[in-house]
Amino acid sequence: MSPYLILGIFLAYTILLFTVTWITSRKADSQSFFIGNRVSPWFVVAYGMIGASLSGVTFMSVPGWVSETQFSYMVVIFGYLVGYYVIALVLMPLYYRLKLTSIYTYLERRFGFWSYKTGAGFFILSRTIGASLRMFLVINVLQLFVFDAWNIPFWVNALVFIILIILYTLRGGIRTIIWTDTLQTTFMLLAVILSIFYISKDLHEPVGKLIANIWESDMSRMFITDWHHERYFLKQFFSGIFITITMTGLDQEMMQKNLSCRNIKEAQKNIFTFSGILVFVNFLFLMLGAFLVIYAQRKGIQVEMSDELFPTVALKYMSPVAGIVFMIGLISAAFPSADGALTSLTTSVSIDFLGIDKRKDLTEKQATRRRYIVHLTIASLFFISVLIFSLVNDEAVIDKIFTIAGYTYGPLLGLYTFGLFTRRKVNDRATPFIAILSPVICLILNGFSEEWFNGYKFGFEMILLNGFLTFMGLLAFSRKDADHQSL
Repeated sequence: MSPYLILGIFLAYTILLFTVTWITSRKADSQSFFIGNRVSPWFVVAYGMIGASLSGVTFMSVPGWVSETQFSYMVVIFGYLVGYYVIALVLMPLYYRLKLTSIYTYLERRFGFWSYKTGAGFFILSRTIGASLRMFLVINVLQLFVFDAWNIPFWVNALVFIILIILYTLRGGIRTIIWTDTLQTTFMLLAVILSIFYISKDLHEPVGKLIANIWESDMSRMFITDWHHERYFLKQFFSGIFITITMTGLDQEMMQKNLSCRNIKEAQKNIFTFSGILVFVNFLFLMLGAFLVIYAQRKGIQVEMSDELFPTVALKYMSPVAGIVFMIGLISAAFPSADGALTSLTTSVSIDFLGIDKRKDLTEKQATRRRYIVHLTIASLFFISVLIFSLVNDEAVIDKIFTIAGYTYGPLLGLYTFGLFTRRKVNDRATPFIAILSPVICLILNGFSEEWFNGYKFGFEMILLNGFLTFMGLLAFSRKDADHQSL
């Protein structure tokens, strides 16, 4: 597929996004940037969140992952479903009752200043790393199939991509993102369905027959019953529950979209609808992965890394039309994760650390100028992080993200669990040390687990252990609070 054609698709899609941005960002102010003035239709939010949750990582890593892990990821997805119900019934009512813009202000009300800053700080760290990994995945594909052909350095490619994200998120914020996400979700889902169709057509075999072959093969294996295995099904399931609670329910980016709904009832409708559809969509991605594995086996295609399977097949071995479908899907999957992360991080820094929402001495113009500075600073961090990840491109990105999440989101899980399910008062100044020590202990345990625990290997359940250690640390530095009032 011609690099010029790929670049043309990218530019055409970008122009379409900027058109939507222009329409939605007119008369935008700080409230529309942070929470969309709380007027977002719940069904639009639900549909758009599919694209935001999946991102370019799901689009490439999950299909490529099938060759290594079969359908075991589906057990994690089942856990997701339970996690979303916890978010809808426990966390969302809390956020709406307290009328939060940043969800981490809850920690200040419950524990104090240092707990609040610790929670917000861990979110900023988690989201910066996760979003940078997601962006790297897409930028790397553009580099391999477009810019390498023109001898353009990786850093130029990364810089252009991030500048585009800056330009279309700078004014409209969450209001713009909610509507652009719907557009991007549509293109991504169409790309998956059409890719399955084109693989079937190229192999001269009906879709139904290929599906039957998949179910008869080892690829369809979901449940791993060896408890020593890092993907033991019970570990996968419970990890999925808590990955969702932390990476969605305790994540400013995902909750910011939910908080833009008109009221709690509509926000819950959004979560229930979105979670059910998400299970089906993830299964569709795994099915696409199985189709790609069959295609690669029959055509004798080999790739160095699993993340390269989909782009290699689509852009080098299939028809130009299939390649166009892939690029549209990839680009539409890339932007939601990047724009949402940039907006949520801007919101968190602006509110949690600069207190822009509480500054009565700032005019709207002054507040906007400070928000712009924060926006550009975070974008610069993304750029640096993407360059760093380009140097350590060694395994499936989705695996990296969940591994890192186990260390960075774990303290948030412990903090919120302690706050919601106990009435004890913590030593606020001790919280940062507890939150840092817990991941360090987890890192040590992970390094020696096979030696110390009879061959046991930690997988995604590391986030549970991390949260538990944080909880116990908070408990050790807490006391009964007779004056406690439930939030």
